[in-house]
Amino acid sequence: MRAKDMTHAVKRGAIMKICVTSEGKTLDSKVDPRFGRCQFFLIVDTDTLDFEAIENKNAQFSGGAGIQSGQLMASKGVKAVLTGNVGPNAFQTLQAGGIKIYTGLSGKVQDAVEKYKSGTLNPIENPSVGSKFGMPGK
Repeated sequence: MRAKDMTHAVKRGAIMKICVTSEGKTLDSKVDPRFGRCQFFLIVDTDTLDFEAIENKNAQFSGGAGIQSGQLMASKGVKAVLTGNVGPNAFQTLQAGGIKIYTGLSGKVQDAVEKYKSGTLNPIENPSVGSKFGMPGK
């Protein structure tokens, strides 16, 4: 779908739930630069900006955080993920779930949502970082 068409799809409500990785529990929180090991997932309805904050329990795992986080997003019916970076395992899991992935985001969660709604973001075709990127000490 072209960016122009995406904007109209969002306005019609065709794409409603997106996930933004977050350092906190509100739309004013900063976008977390990690997907699999982010602090929180904010599941946002793009039409209403209603959201659900989910603490990322996968962040503590020594391995598999990206896969588990990707499966969680698929189970939540998310259509897109907005984050700073995504590794190869999470990328593959999200793609298998039909979830579009947008990386390189920073600043406030609400600003990331607005960029998505404006149709100015482009989904990625490959992981943005290598495996184990978000692990402490890596």
